[in-house]
Amino acid sequence: IGIMAHIDAGKTTTPERILYYTGLIHKLGEVHDGTATMDWMVQEQERGITITSAAVTCRWLDHDITLIDTPGHVDFTLEVERSLRVLDGAIAVFDSVHGVEPQSEMVWKQADRYQVPRIAFMNKLDRVGAKFLQSVESLCEKLGAAVPIQYPIGLEQDFRGVVDLVTMEAIYFENEDGSRVSKEPDLTALSQEDQETSAELREKLLDFLTRNDDELLSQYLSDGDVDVGTLKKSLRQQTIDGVVVPVLCGSALKNKGIQTLLTATVDYLPAPSDVDQTTGMDPHNESKLIALKRQPNELFSSLVFKIANDKFAGVLTYIRIYSGTLKVGDTVYNPRTKMNHRVQKMVRMRSSERDNITIAEAGDIVALVGLKGSVVTGDTLSEKKASIIYESLHVAEPVVAAAIECESIADSAKLENALARLAMEDPSFRSAEDPETGQMLIKGMGELHLEIMIDRLKREFKVVTQMGAPQVSYRETIQNEGVFEKLFEREVAGSKQFAGLRARVYSLPYEKNHPTLKITVGTKNDSPHSKGNLMAISFAELPDHMKTALEAGLNDGVLSGPLMGYKVIGVGVELQDIFFDKERSEPSALRFVAAQLVRTALSELSPQVLEPTMRVEIFTPSGFASKVTADLKSRGTQLESITEQSDGSHHIRGTIALRKAFGYAKNLRSLTQGRAQYTMHFCGYIVYNPPTS
Repeated sequence: IGIMAHIDAGKTTTPERILYYTGLIHKLGEVHDGTATMDWMVQEQERGITITSAAVTCRWLDHDITLIDTPGHVDFTLEVERSLRVLDGAIAVFDSVHGVEPQSEMVWKQADRYQVPRIAFMNKLDRVGAKFLQSVESLCEKLGAAVPIQYPIGLEQDFRGVVDLVTMEAIYFENEDGSRVSKEPDLTALSQEDQETSAELREKLLDFLTRNDDELLSQYLSDGDVDVGTLKKSLRQQTIDGVVVPVLCGSALKNKGIQTLLTATVDYLPAPSDVDQTTGMDPHNESKLIALKRQPNELFSSLVFKIANDKFAGVLTYIRIYSGTLKVGDTVYNPRTKMNHRVQKMVRMRSSERDNITIAEAGDIVALVGLKGSVVTGDTLSEKKASIIYESLHVAEPVVAAAIECESIADSAKLENALARLAMEDPSFRSAEDPETGQMLIKGMGELHLEIMIDRLKREFKVVTQMGAPQVSYRETIQNEGVFEKLFEREVAGSKQFAGLRARVYSLPYEKNHPTLKITVGTKNDSPHSKGNLMAISFAELPDHMKTALEAGLNDGVLSGPLMGYKVIGVGVELQDIFFDKERSEPSALRFVAAQLVRTALSELSPQVLEPTMRVEIFTPSGFASKVTADLKSRGTQLESITEQSDGSHHIRGTIALRKAFGYAKNLRSLTQGRAQYTMHFCGYIVYNPPTS
């Protein structure tokens, strides 16, 4: 089960209370004190934010629940992505003062991508300005079918319990720490307004569920109501199917609503056994689907969703087991590398702590210690005869780069190895040497992302570096299309080589996640087409090793654009005629001619430079709204909306070029005395217009 939310919605406080009430910890830690169990990294404790996803297994109502706390900051969105990839279900935490916030929408869409069932928890009902029904309404409007299954008894300082709309009981959280939960089956002690609202919300719940459940509808029409068991069964199935999102409420900081949230997790979110089978692809033919039952007696298969460096255990390989059983001493197979790996040690994680185990089954999340060989995030590990690979993770391209250099020559030798280990752990972080300047460049999802990596180099790898000003990762593209032909015929090492290619090169329609290169196979020229004694052939007629060389050459051609040397995106190549001779055509010749054709086309098809743009959303107290707006306009921000919230704050939305957004966090703190919140995430590319002198 994943915990996902916007920054500061209570995403780390909620699992801290869950661990406390399930008996896994005996003293509550707080985010603001740097003592939260799930925030175990030094950087998390210092900054009060979650940077890396942490996993821990607890027990409630005789069920094992593995919790994964995910980051809320957009710079670490890959941590959310990889967690959602392996979840059975998710708890989405919302701030009941602000309702649906920008990062809430982003993680919700990520959960949609992986079809993760979820329940919503409206948090912070004890705060001034808390609005339960309005927050639920914003959830329905922006994110989809959300239906309350609880209604708060009191709000703000008067919040003391909830009405369970399934059983129609009043549940009170008593004692200073909310640890004592009492139930009252009679609602007559509530105010008349609360009784009427509860009855109305239950009718809406029944109305929604009966639309999609004929058995429930039949019982409701015949009896005028439904029994609790049937209602829970229907609600559970519709939650698993993604038809409905049940909404609960509470206050994690005041320890209210956590026990009922845990019970709802067991009642409504899916266990691994609720999904009959898991589906992957055949390694030899990815268009062919392979299905395995999610049972311990099935062939073993798993997905690597995270690599972590542990200062005591070394490299930890986190896997989600989808089928079968894994024991220490077993051998697992990686279809990508075609390598076998022996499992020498296996642990179950408790945040940063490790419990040694000897066996794990379908549904478990465990970490393998010290796997030999190349295993990366997104790999499938399975029995060889399972013959399956799972869909990997979506990893966004980095948008910010910066040059770094070591403070001492001695550290330079360690830097490359340290960067490689960080990149293995976080695929959204890249490093490479600039071929022109010889500087080492690091690339990531934002300024904070790079700052954290520099700090980790110092603390974990003892490599002290200085980071230069952030640089923008520009891209290049083309605007037109045309048909091009290239030939290669020369003597190499005493033998004549020949290869040729004719293809249509065109620009692709704009998408947010622009593909670098799309290769398609067109119709071969109908008229007899030859070069010398060679007739043109189609792509299908090429031997496999020549196809590989051709595709590699096309990809070589888009590595550097004609204008500023940046990577090229949004280019389509439709292959038409290929000139090939078994005797005189070598793979290197075909690769060379393919790269040359693409480079020629790029320079002739009206190339242009693109720059990344960021969507910025700001919540600021009303007294600072005009200053924030003026500052955004001075940075060339395209403002989309400025709306006043019910608590008097202002919500400002717009898009800004990344190069004008550097240093914005510090500037915003200065403008608003540190009282504003903002999120900024990549939203696409626009044509780059260099500033005029």
